[in-house]
Amino acid sequence: MSETCTHNCDSCGANCGDRNTQQKGKNSFLKVPHPESKIKYVIGVASGKGGVGKSTVTALIATMLQKRGYKTAILDADITGPSIPKIFGVHDRAEIVEGAMYPAFTHTGIQIMSSNLILDHETDPVIWRGPIVAGVVQQFWTDVVWTDVDVMLIDMPPGTGDVPLTVYQSIPLDGLVVVTSPQQLVSMIVEKAIHMSEMMDIPILGLVENDSYYTCPDCGKKHFIYGESKIEEMAAQFGIENVVRLPILPKLAEDFDKGEAESFDTSLLGEEVQEFLNKMMEFENC
Repeated sequence: MSETCTHNCDSCGANCGDRNTQQKGKNSFLKVPHPESKIKYVIGVASGKGGVGKSTVTALIATMLQKRGYKTAILDADITGPSIPKIFGVHDRAEIVEGAMYPAFTHTGIQIMSSNLILDHETDPVIWRGPIVAGVVQQFWTDVVWTDVDVMLIDMPPGTGDVPLTVYQSIPLDGLVVVTSPQQLVSMIVEKAIHMSEMMDIPILGLVENDSYYTCPDCGKKHFIYGESKIEEMAAQFGIENVVRLPILPKLAEDFDKGEAESFDTSLLGEEVQEFLNKMMEFENC
């Protein structure tokens, strides 16, 4: 704890015992990170349903923040379905020294920790029961040495069960980015994640509609392949002001499949995405 501590964790990014024991005075289940870790802000990327692109959005945000000069990290909490290492082309195993784990680094220096980095083979299935999975997520927070991290992104598993609850109760989240897609069924399920964040008193920093539309390269017309966007209606319903629609981009899928997420030209996403990031990070000035 700093000698100048005012005990007001709401306005402090220090990684001290007070912050991690209180969750800003609201949560007694918080776990203390490794003593050598330094983490300023933590943002979860969540959804109520799998397959909507949480890992893609997590990787995009991390890459863009890293380019802006933030020292960025990703804690991959999707233990049974990890994809972050492949997206970044990272295949090294995590280093373990004297009981402490050290994350792998991407080409541009993003720190990542994922279950795929502790398995003998990347394709080995993770056949663990819920409590063990939740325990591993906690270990990624408490036993990993995260070095000078400005923004940590947590790639959440789908649903509202054990692991999301473990993250919400164990890790001091500064907010959530919620990912959805245009289908009405998906939107309905995503609302569950939004309601869960409200129940856990975690602010929503933004709403992302992935695969929202496809722009014809010949005529420039937008085609809503999966149906007309409902993101504005959902945002209005829950009072979320920061929203963005991501287009279907074959180039993005190609680069991510090749493990070259950091090489993707994010300008193809449009200026709206940069503005989304600006609004998402406004809390750091509060």
